[in-house]
Amino acid sequence: MADGDTELEARLVEQEEFEPSEEFVAQANVSDPAVYDEFEENWPDCWERAAEMLDWDEKYDEVLDDSNPPFYEWFTGGKLNVSYNCVDRHVENGDKNRVAIKWEGEHGETRTYTYQDLYREVNEFAAALRDLGVEEDDVVTLYMPMIPELPIAMLACARIGAPHSVVFGGFSAEALATRMNAADSRFLVTCDGYYRRGDPLDHLDKANEGLDGVDHGVDATVVVDRLGDDGFDHDLKGNQHDWDDLLDEHAGERIDPVERDAEDMLFLMYTSGTTGQPKGVKHTTGGYLAYAAWTSHAVLDIEKEDTYWCSADIGWITGHSYIVYGPLALGTTTVMYEGTPDFPNRDRLWDIIEKYAVDIFYTAPTAIRAFMKWGSRFPEQHDLSSLRLLGTVGEPINPRAWKWYYKHIGNEDCPVVDTWWQTETGGMMITTLPGIKKMKPGSAGPPLPGIDAQIVDTSGKQVDAGRAGYLTVNKPWPGMLRTLYKNDERFIQEYWQEYSDTDSDDPDDWVYFPEDGAKIDGDDYITILGRVDDVINVSGHRLGTMEIESAIVGVEGVAEAAVVGGNHEVKGEAVYAYVIIARPEMVVFTPELPKTRSGKIMRRLLEEIANGEELGDTTTLRNPEVVESIQRQVESE
Repeated sequence: MADGDTELEARLVEQEEFEPSEEFVAQANVSDPAVYDEFEENWPDCWERAAEMLDWDEKYDEVLDDSNPPFYEWFTGGKLNVSYNCVDRHVENGDKNRVAIKWEGEHGETRTYTYQDLYREVNEFAAALRDLGVEEDDVVTLYMPMIPELPIAMLACARIGAPHSVVFGGFSAEALATRMNAADSRFLVTCDGYYRRGDPLDHLDKANEGLDGVDHGVDATVVVDRLGDDGFDHDLKGNQHDWDDLLDEHAGERIDPVERDAEDMLFLMYTSGTTGQPKGVKHTTGGYLAYAAWTSHAVLDIEKEDTYWCSADIGWITGHSYIVYGPLALGTTTVMYEGTPDFPNRDRLWDIIEKYAVDIFYTAPTAIRAFMKWGSRFPEQHDLSSLRLLGTVGEPINPRAWKWYYKHIGNEDCPVVDTWWQTETGGMMITTLPGIKKMKPGSAGPPLPGIDAQIVDTSGKQVDAGRAGYLTVNKPWPGMLRTLYKNDERFIQEYWQEYSDTDSDDPDDWVYFPEDGAKIDGDDYITILGRVDDVINVSGHRLGTMEIESAIVGVEGVAEAAVVGGNHEVKGEAVYAYVIIARPEMVVFTPELPKTRSGKIMRRLLEEIANGEELGDTTTLRNPEVVESIQRQVESE
């Protein structure tokens, strides 16, 4: 973490403030400021408010069992089924004809699923999974792009009590094999291919290569025919089955939802780790779904009558919580889009918002910076007046991008919720409640009600307002990960060891450390400064890369930047800014930055270039060719 007693410094300027409109506040799901005091005074029973949003087969005995920290248990003794809560109950409550999923393919083809349609197909695929030998607690791997069969498969797994492990469709064959081996998964659901920028891509060939690396073998693979006549010449193997054929075989079948204990595993999600080995984050049934539903209701202001769109990929936790589980638990309409935001034109997202009259739009700062670079003329071609709320997720958003989003997409009328959270937290942790709190561009906001987030120094003492430090969470919350799959020791080491007394049985002695630096102001608004490992120590001054990057993109004409630290004989580290601060050691102009397929900048590679080191793996990049170009520029200086 920190080097010695050196503290993290904050140099961001004071933020502007924006108020939600009276019209928005009047209709907001949560608009009484007393909710913060209520959650604090009644903690942990305050979380019953979230649990009451679900239908339980058996009511829980206790809201929180904290007798064995950090292995907290929520809603103990309760039993429920996630598939029932996301599908069946809406059909039973008279909303069977409400649209559950609106899907648009890259070429403009569409599919619409009502809750009745979803109920039918989820049941039929659940029956197919059982027939293939999937039993309760078997882990089913889902390796698919953004097609409706992905959430259907997730819900079918939940229906029969089989945890799912979704592997992002853009990941390599090796990544698939690694995750299936780690999860002991013997079942795979995938597809023949999908479209990217108009071209069909062969996905099954990559999946088959990954299957060859699964040590324990695979009992069955299900393949969705996405490409039709554009498909590749594949013959399914003996244990591979066509999705449509399976649904035909099980047409009309109904599977009773399996009662699951609140603490039973709902899904695994593998995320990157400091050791280079993916971590299997374990999320459970009751606490996770309650938290996803409550934050969707309170932060995203979702009503069942809304058309809601989160532009993330379901291969990441954002898609799990805020495309599938949270919105469907609330019975709303969730939009899915298969392709990229600039195909066939750079107004594609705005066209979708106009076409479906989207009420709520939730996207990433990476995407917003791209929209800025392309120019406001593209959203101006469309009627975006249906929008009521905007959100950002995935990384801190700099003030300039925030204000562009607020002005050009929200017409200065839509509140913007800037949400901080992680794969491990399961849902949003730090953000404004849009019906209550003012917005400060660049600042995520205060901790949500019931979340005890603090900014501390290296000794664990809270810092004063205006100072920077390290973000910690001092009480458990329902959406939290329960452990790392089959690795309790690593779970403690990675998330709890830094600020906790790990020999204590007192939950007050256990502190969750997400490894982010942050600054807090006098209103308890928290500005995330980036990962602790995204900190540069220049002559004893620890500077967050996010705040330097914010300064760069604040310069007119700069749309995006990445900052890393390079070795320096005198200063220890020097600032390397890729596209344009406090006197960087080198400025490298480049038309692109190396990014993963989800749009995150690969700063590790930029740092390796700065230090003249051997480059790590570039296979997961969407633009690996740019790395060599940047490397040549740096070496020529």
